[in-house]
Amino acid sequence: MRNTRLILALAAIGFTTSALATNGMNLEGYGPIATGMGGASFAYDNGTAAVMNNPATLGLGADGNRLDLAIGMLGPDVHVVGGQKSSGTSYIMPAVGWTRKKGNTTYGLAMFAQGGMGTDYGMGLDGLPERSELGVGRLIAPLAYNVSPDLTIGGSLDFVWAMLDLRMAMPLSSMMQLITVPPTGQLGAALQGLAESNPNVRIDFSDNSDFTGQAKGYGFAGKLGFTYKASPKVMIGGTYHSKTSLSDLKTGSTGASFIAAGNVAQGIPGKITVKDFQWPAIYGLGISVQASDKVMVAADIKSIGWKDVMKNFTMNFAAMGDSVTFALPQNWKDQTVLQLGVSYKATDSLTLRAGGNFANNPIPDATMNYLFPAIVKDHYTFGLGYAFSKQDDLNASLQYAPKVTQTNSTFGFTVTHSQTSGQVMYSHRF
Repeated sequence: MRNTRLILALAAIGFTTSALATNGMNLEGYGPIATGMGGASFAYDNGTAAVMNNPATLGLGADGNRLDLAIGMLGPDVHVVGGQKSSGTSYIMPAVGWTRKKGNTTYGLAMFAQGGMGTDYGMGLDGLPERSELGVGRLIAPLAYNVSPDLTIGGSLDFVWAMLDLRMAMPLSSMMQLITVPPTGQLGAALQGLAESNPNVRIDFSDNSDFTGQAKGYGFAGKLGFTYKASPKVMIGGTYHSKTSLSDLKTGSTGASFIAAGNVAQGIPGKITVKDFQWPAIYGLGISVQASDKVMVAADIKSIGWKDVMKNFTMNFAAMGDSVTFALPQNWKDQTVLQLGVSYKATDSLTLRAGGNFANNPIPDATMNYLFPAIVKDHYTFGLGYAFSKQDDLNASLQYAPKVTQTNSTFGFTVTHSQTSGQVMYSHRF
């Protein structure tokens, strides 16, 4: 147990914030049609999940209305080697989308979980549980237009929200080293008093809900895309997703606490503000080839701009008419993702899919942390679709990310992370 607490104490110093998803914080794909094909989705019709992939592919569907109801499960398996296993092993992510195509124009409304989960440990170095959970979602209004039989353009306006819970313990001496704007009044004196009598402190804000977070922020983003039919069997697609413009994530005025040495009675209630947390810009190009009447292959490559948004994780704690700001270095790298997939129409009703999703790990060794080790790289995916009629079908996918092991080069602790996830979607046309 002593070793476990030492590992957790060291890990807390390099805390990183992210949704423990699969391409860094980003899901490896959206919608079971795409995820069954390794996430490849930029150059063929994959339903209303296009609003998260390439909105221009909405224009490839048939005239009329389409309603998609989906649910996903993210299943991470995270261990601190020689320490604890995270009990956060199942995170549910719902999605719904409706579109209407009339002539050359397609429009609609959709809501998707962008990414989100975290970790949950039974005991930190101060004896209390530690947990982290980030959820990011979008309400999306898309529009696609068929410029010609070969060219379609599309875009969307996205309302984005982010919610964060954090219960994190660390040595108070380590916390003091991260301060960028020190307190000057009563809060400074209170923190000094804690430092003199207690070796450890925790930042604690959590609403203990699986669907909301104590710190919340809201904002907007947008997407643009195109598809071009280069030949009767070849489609090319491309998309750009803008960086978000989110407000700071904030708790209520007493929604957070500094707690000394696991003693809640010694806690200082106050307000946490997470400064300038944003989702990155994404660029991508893709191609699909109808190799035969039954076989289609698809490939995408995309770049995720983590370097721009994950330089530092900055929080401000305000209490007693005073405040303190501290920043934790992140220094993430940009991430390149290759998405490959194939679909096979086994019968008029049954379609089988398989694929792979391959990416670099964007988190440097020096800042990797057990609370959010978003370090998995490669994914192997399988899926199927079954049409009950011309109006109704069901699609499902299964994704597996093999175990990745990474050691924090600053403090020497090691984390392993593997993942099994799935998505199911029911579609109705009318």
